[in-house]
Amino acid sequence: MLEVSHLSKEYPSPGGALPILTDVSFKLSRGDAVAVMGPSGSGKSTLLYVLGALEPPTSGEVTLDGQNPFGLRAGELAAFRNSRVGFVFQDHCLLPQCSVIENVLTPTFVSKGGGEDAERRARTLLERVGLTGRLHHRPAELSGGEKQRVALARALVMKPLMLLCDEPTGNLDRDSAETVASLLLELHREQQTILVVVTHSPELAARFPTQFNLMGQRLQQA
Repeated sequence: MLEVSHLSKEYPSPGGALPILTDVSFKLSRGDAVAVMGPSGSGKSTLLYVLGALEPPTSGEVTLDGQNPFGLRAGELAAFRNSRVGFVFQDHCLLPQCSVIENVLTPTFVSKGGGEDAERRARTLLERVGLTGRLHHRPAELSGGEKQRVALARALVMKPLMLLCDEPTGNLDRDSAETVASLLLELHREQQTILVVVTHSPELAARFPTQFNLMGQRLQQA
């Protein structure tokens, strides 16, 4: 379970503390999928960064599977993120010098999840996203939609409990966006992740069983 309790996040500014998130609380279980919408600058990405343990909250608590990642040491925190959380960003963030299969395997290089099992998982995921014929291509040889499908496979290769997506279709044309959205939801159902997606797209949000709006620093169910 993901449990968020009275989460607040502020950033320092010349005029004093700048509140971004205020008293955010919700719970999600394995298999749940939610879309978070809100205007630009409302704190959607900040919420993802805190959920994924990339940034600490100013106050409140986040626990995943009963564990508070912000109580961990630096090395333990990195291992927690690597094994428990998958990220997909608007910009695919692929390594240009690496092939498709190497990019997908990147999270396994610093964990105990490497070896032949990891390569089998990577190949299976790339087959699921329709990229079997692109294993040894570099990112520069792929379309935008193909790059994002590689990023999705990479996010899932460690079999994370939680998958966080920041505008995963934001840079894609309509057809590619629909393909990526369908694959995202299909793989989520197969792996039974906790899925949280932030998006400006009403079309993407409408495909989720639960929708939240983030406005005025507060999260409310739509």
